[in-house]
Amino acid sequence: SLEGELLMQNQESDTFIATSTYCYWDHNYTKPSSYQLLCHNFFVAERSDQERSKHADLEPTTNAELKPMKTHHKNNSHSNSVDNTPMEKPFSCGKCGKSFHYRDTLVLHMRTHTGEKSYVCNTCGKSFIKDSNLKSHMRTHTDEKPYPCSNCGRRFRLRFDLKIHMRTHTGEKPYVCNTCGKRFSHISTHNRSHTGEKPYSCKICGKSFFQGSSLKVHMRTHTGEKPYSCKICGKSFCRQDKLVIHMRTHTGEKPFSCKICRKSFIQGSSLKAHMRTHTARVLLSLK
Repeated sequence: SLEGELLMQNQESDTFIATSTYCYWDHNYTKPSSYQLLCHNFFVAERSDQERSKHADLEPTTNAELKPMKTHHKNNSHSNSVDNTPMEKPFSCGKCGKSFHYRDTLVLHMRTHTGEKSYVCNTCGKSFIKDSNLKSHMRTHTDEKPYPCSNCGRRFRLRFDLKIHMRTHTGEKPYVCNTCGKRFSHISTHNRSHTGEKPYSCKICGKSFFQGSSLKVHMRTHTGEKPYSCKICGKSFCRQDKLVIHMRTHTGEKPFSCKICRKSFIQGSSLKAHMRTHTARVLLSLK
């Protein structure tokens, strides 16, 4: 989903704080605002192959978005204790005002405004702002799903998708729709039911969808792909929920019951159709 893609840029990022101590200089010295001095004993690893020197001066810049940060040292040595003081965010985006601890992170953020996408998928040609986003995208081609649910074992391509899935177990619904007041575990797709927005379009027939997963399923009507197979009879399906319904023909499970006559059905649509027979009888009796 769109929300998933946006949040993925944050939650799937390779960026992380890699040590537990701040580093200060032993003098109250601040370089001119066109420079920024940072100690990288407290550093950010933007990518796994990026190495930092012990103390590194960032390159000079005239970018107005970069603000100076005062640095200082105590007793001319690194402190062994952890300083829990919140870190400053000296680098601010001139377009939206969002602030960052490090210049590298601001540079990545600026691409969301400029539209620059430097990382290109060699398989399909799709481009991305971050290397980490490209790595996540590559899993759509390799079918790698490194994030398993500890409750049901289902696996996910993105950590964000696993987080959303976990709410099906916990029942958490933190998002409230401002239009209808309903609560959801994931709201961006629901919002489109009010706006009518369908941003995912089939390039073959032009049909549009609220969410990317629906488009993915739809594409199977063109390709004929049926990735979900019954282990009992071998019948295949294009959707997992269709396989779940089919399995009930083997197990005999009928979870949908009529409250009027107690007749049970394999799927909800069958119960809905059955309920119309009761409605029709009531209407006939009133004539």
